[in-house]
Amino acid sequence: METLRDTAFGKLVRLATHYKWMQYPEERDPSVWTEYLKTENKEEETTTEASTAEKENENPDDLEACGIYTVMSQASTRTRRMSSASTIRAPEQSLVISWRGPDDPENPQNWSTKKKFFVSCLIWLLTFAIYVGSAIYTPGIPGVQAQFGVSSVAGTLGLTLFVVGYGLGPMVWAPLSEIPMIGRSPTYVLTLFVFVFFNFGVIYAKNFGMLLAFRFLTGFIGSPALATGAASMGDIWSPKIRDYMIGVWGMFAISAPVLGPMLGGFASSAKGWTWTIWQLMWVSAFAFVLLFFGLPETFAPNILARRARRVRRITGNSGYMSESEIEIKEIKPVDVVFEALVRPFQLCFAEPIVLLLNLYIALIYGILYIWFEAFPIIFEEIHGFNPGESGLAFMGLLVSTCCLVIPGYFYWKWKYQSKYFDKDGNIAPEWQMPPACVGAFALPISLFWFGWTGNFASVHWIVPIIASMLFAVGGCLIFNCIFCYLAHAYPRYAASVLAGNDFLRSSFGAGFPLFASAMFHNLGVGWACTLLGCLTVLFVPFPFILLYRGRRIRLASKYARHDI
Repeated sequence: METLRDTAFGKLVRLATHYKWMQYPEERDPSVWTEYLKTENKEEETTTEASTAEKENENPDDLEACGIYTVMSQASTRTRRMSSASTIRAPEQSLVISWRGPDDPENPQNWSTKKKFFVSCLIWLLTFAIYVGSAIYTPGIPGVQAQFGVSSVAGTLGLTLFVVGYGLGPMVWAPLSEIPMIGRSPTYVLTLFVFVFFNFGVIYAKNFGMLLAFRFLTGFIGSPALATGAASMGDIWSPKIRDYMIGVWGMFAISAPVLGPMLGGFASSAKGWTWTIWQLMWVSAFAFVLLFFGLPETFAPNILARRARRVRRITGNSGYMSESEIEIKEIKPVDVVFEALVRPFQLCFAEPIVLLLNLYIALIYGILYIWFEAFPIIFEEIHGFNPGESGLAFMGLLVSTCCLVIPGYFYWKWKYQSKYFDKDGNIAPEWQMPPACVGAFALPISLFWFGWTGNFASVHWIVPIIASMLFAVGGCLIFNCIFCYLAHAYPRYAASVLAGNDFLRSSFGAGFPLFASAMFHNLGVGWACTLLGCLTVLFVPFPFILLYRGRRIRLASKYARHDI
């Protein structure tokens, strides 16, 4: 009942019954709310500069439950820093609504393991339902070309604009989900609802322009979980488990575009290109139903802000507020805009480590989408598969990710990386990189192997599939290591760093497929994969540089963490 009460369905029931059904403890027993009260007596006057200096000296992992700064907390810090020479006098008696002790059951960090795992599964499903929308469209491109009379490059725009949309969307949805009175759950559920119905615009498009417009809009609207899914894992899991859960979340993010061509291939062969979008709509509608009835709020500031609103309604005293409500009153809108729209680009292009890591991930992501174009050439044109069977060739990537890479990566973290955590649970970011050193070699080997074994009909089709499994090893290890490195090295600016990463990665993923078909047909599969493999070779030294010289580089940065 507690979980259902905090879902979108539960909130609507409470609103419709004027808060008579699904009541919270303080609504059933008004005396309970006093246990939420946190009274602070403050008479000292402090300058903004002193407050900022104190904030800079704090351990970043102590500042938020999940150890990662959000866009709104970055904006709060910026507001304090930019309010030059102003003085802030705290009220003599600030009535703050907080947790009901350290074991408060409404605190997501205190939820039972079963509830945490259930909520995590919902976030993973949501991530899968959106990410599958990109590649599931690709088998239907010939059908789009035939119906609207466009070229293969124009038909590919339906893929690229979707990817561009979910690259830009987090710039809007991530800050919105971190406003205390909105939270993550409404952002996920409402945007998913719109995402489901916007797919009708793709299916029943009257012209090619309408199809492209709705493909962009669906990608843009559906993007919140793609940026804040990792933050949702941090909302409910402790820092020691967080990296594992983010790794599983990343597995779903990678598995979705891998399964997309297989699902879309059978559908487009049997019923035409529109059935690839019907499949997407069914998956996302199923996810919407589950989230509507099963996803509670995970963002602690939103939970406390709604608790404070209930206390104000019970007492009639508008002075009771949560800390996040008090803080957001002081945040300047221009600082929120800066942190959401300007800071990601500032860190992405002006911070050398961030730029190189983002380029590395973006290159791999772009190569992945280019590489997908080689599968129909090898397995349909050379080996004679139909589109559905050609989609099954992607299963090597899925099997490698789920059965080899993630279990091996988790074992390494448990057996070896755990030795390097200090007594406070901190670890140098550079100790995230050893698996990436293995992945850096796996990528070029996979591409060379795949290209020169898939180029000949005399080579059995299983050989390039085995080669593709090695690509999953490289891609998954590098992705997980770099995401963890960025979160640990830039905890104060993690939201901006990861948003910039998402934008650059999506840009490469959107642009590269436009020339993929021409490249594979003009160069041949062997030489095209050789070119891609050579690009990945250029980045092989980078994980080793970060592992052995990364701390010196990190200490030279004014944004990175210096205390470990």
